[in-house]
Amino acid sequence: DGVGSPLETYVPAWEWGAYLGGDEVFAAGIDCCTATWARAAPNTFPGMAKCAGNYVNATLIKTEAQAKGFAEAIALGPDGTVSEGSGQNLFVVRDGELITPPITGGNLMGLTRGCVMALAAEYGIPVRVQAIPRELLYIADELFFTGTATEVMPIRSLDH
Repeated sequence: DGVGSPLETYVPAWEWGAYLGGDEVFAAGIDCCTATWARAAPNTFPGMAKCAGNYVNATLIKTEAQAKGFAEAIALGPDGTVSEGSGQNLFVVRDGELITPPITGGNLMGLTRGCVMALAAEYGIPVRVQAIPRELLYIADELFFTGTATEVMPIRSLDH
């Protein structure tokens, strides 16, 4: 246990409705902003684990977006490249190719992200994992989030 404390695990469960909205939101997409809060550096705490410390950063990102009238935000990493949403992985569509940031920057290795990548490969859609400069968000053909609660959510606007 590392520090002499007993390990205890709790698994809360409750009904969870549509996280970002119902069918009409999935059809229309959501409006997002670029967060002024950056994702925490990967050497701050284990970003590849869902742990309590990660949620403070996510809450700041989400709260800022909502205060500005947006449904969600896209956060940049400590190096200024695109990271992810407050609790979602991000995909950019450009010229028929899916582009997503690497998980090495502290992004969560999302299950839905993995499913989308596998389905894309199955259907012959190229997928590239790379650092994404912020500018690419503004010239993308499409943007969408993925996540267990988010599912696959189109982003209809960014920063306006």
